[in-house]
Amino acid sequence: MSPEKESNGLDSDAFALESRFCKFPETKHGEDVDTPTDDEGSKLAYCVTDVPPWYLCILLGIQHCLTAFGGIIAIPLILSQGLCLQHDAVTQSHLISTIFFVSGICTLLQVTFGIRLPILQGGTFTFLAPSMAMLSMPEWTCPAWTQNASLVNTSSSEFIEVWQTRMRAVQGSIMVGSLLQVFVGFSGLIGIFMRFIGPLTIAPTISLIGLSLFDSAGASAGNHWGISTLTTVLIIIFSQYLRHIPVSLLTYSKDKKLHSRRVYIFQILPVLLGISLSWLLCYILTTYSVLPSDPEQYGYLARTDLKGDVVGKAPWFTFPYPGQWGMPTVSVAGVLGIFAGVISSMIESVGDYHACARLSGAPPPPKHAINRGIGIEGIGCLLAGAWGTGNGTTSYSENVGALGITKVGSRMVIVAGGVFMIVIGVFGKVGAIFSTIPTPVVGGMFMVMFGVISAAGISNLQYLDLNSSRNIFVFGFSMFSGLVIPNWILKNPTAISTGVTEIDQVLQVLLTTSMFVGGFFGFLLDNTIPGTKEERGIVAWNKAHEDSSFNTLESKEVYDLPFGLSNSLSSLPWSRYLPCCPPTVPKGPDGCREGRTTRERKKELGHSEPSQIIVGVVSKL
Repeated sequence: MSPEKESNGLDSDAFALESRFCKFPETKHGEDVDTPTDDEGSKLAYCVTDVPPWYLCILLGIQHCLTAFGGIIAIPLILSQGLCLQHDAVTQSHLISTIFFVSGICTLLQVTFGIRLPILQGGTFTFLAPSMAMLSMPEWTCPAWTQNASLVNTSSSEFIEVWQTRMRAVQGSIMVGSLLQVFVGFSGLIGIFMRFIGPLTIAPTISLIGLSLFDSAGASAGNHWGISTLTTVLIIIFSQYLRHIPVSLLTYSKDKKLHSRRVYIFQILPVLLGISLSWLLCYILTTYSVLPSDPEQYGYLARTDLKGDVVGKAPWFTFPYPGQWGMPTVSVAGVLGIFAGVISSMIESVGDYHACARLSGAPPPPKHAINRGIGIEGIGCLLAGAWGTGNGTTSYSENVGALGITKVGSRMVIVAGGVFMIVIGVFGKVGAIFSTIPTPVVGGMFMVMFGVISAAGISNLQYLDLNSSRNIFVFGFSMFSGLVIPNWILKNPTAISTGVTEIDQVLQVLLTTSMFVGGFFGFLLDNTIPGTKEERGIVAWNKAHEDSSFNTLESKEVYDLPFGLSNSLSSLPWSRYLPCCPPTVPKGPDGCREGRTTRERKKELGHSEPSQIIVGVVSKL
């Protein structure tokens, strides 16, 4: 929980929309899909290399950004607690602007030079757990006066130094830790690495990301259980009960003039709608003095005026830049903790690549594209650390699912979304607006998001034999250890004392990171306790990432580097040894590259390709 001809990757006959349409790859019997079962629902309006009209690119790009809003905004809001920034809304707004800006840059890099699939990049919760574990160490514990809003002077040099030293420590750890992902990706080690990673390693690792954050969710929601419950209920209603109900909106076009169009808005934007309505209610209750104005009274933190005129104080334009919080510092403990997040992020991204290829009408990603995608994600994490988001970047599963809803798999839509996120990052007022969300509203959102993350990890158990006592033991022990050990270490911070400060710090961070503890035991036990590959779920896991159906587009057309870079590299004899470079296709006697197009293969087997483009799906959205 995606014609054989030389192309620069941006212009090809695949962009001639009027002459073609795409279908999702056929699924095997018994395989669950997240798309409609009727024939029309399985058709894509635009494939991965198609270019929709510019206005559709912009609208759908904005929609993808809105889909990722909840996850991207949540990260700096959680991180601000460890950075002692709970009462500094202006700095929180800068963090929000920075993470949007960097996410936009990383998205453009991934779509252009990475995996080249329509997949959005954004902040990752896998980095949040080790970062918070590092900031919970005794040396980084927030001073008591920073927890009292009346004692905090956000413009004082003392307060600025308090949070910036913590941010610089997180930055340095992320930058060094991301080098592991860069190396694993561009060296091709990800393929070897994945041989030893199975569902029993992935399930506890991903699940414990959400479970380890329960305290943060409870603390935020507990500030006003009424508001947080309302937020949770609204998100559940929109995302589960109303997701298949379309809303008719008036639109205008030259052909149809003013007409209505059905949009599945509840399925696309449930988090944003839930937050907005609860936020609006808090504003009304604040305006009419229903919520208490006394800081000591319960419900005070649900007010919308607590952060003063943060929107007025925030600049209209802000340009995030590397090192804006000072020179990053590095600690061995922090780096090793980030390594655990990097490994989890890579595992999750490989699954996202295959899902994205399937939903965008592309062939399964080849090894060189996966290697390049992981490597570019590592570079994205390096940039995120340099810019000072306090986090890394990863592929967003939520946006992969959105491809199946919109039936638009074009990567140009994600390019538009990346540009939009950069624009959001430049406009400082936007980040300031989101920093004013009351904490109970944020807590209600956490209740849903962290629960879904935990369940997404557990869903990986579908690949293994749950009747096996071996598997039950490995998963149960890994999960329980990942909860017990970090909890005990946090309550007894002085228990680890080896006599070497550096070793103490490393053990403190690793053993308080739930996802590392659970993932480590899952990896160790799964690879040492005897069991067949079928029993461990390895066979089913590998089959789930294979596709025996026809490729809807040539792999070369989708995954080769743009601007003719693949052809240029193929002329260099040493490029064949680079795992991130597309393999050289042998040429026939006439000098043309050998191989048949998808259309030719289909014609040989008697499959005809209709000439019309299916636009009905778009008109319904």
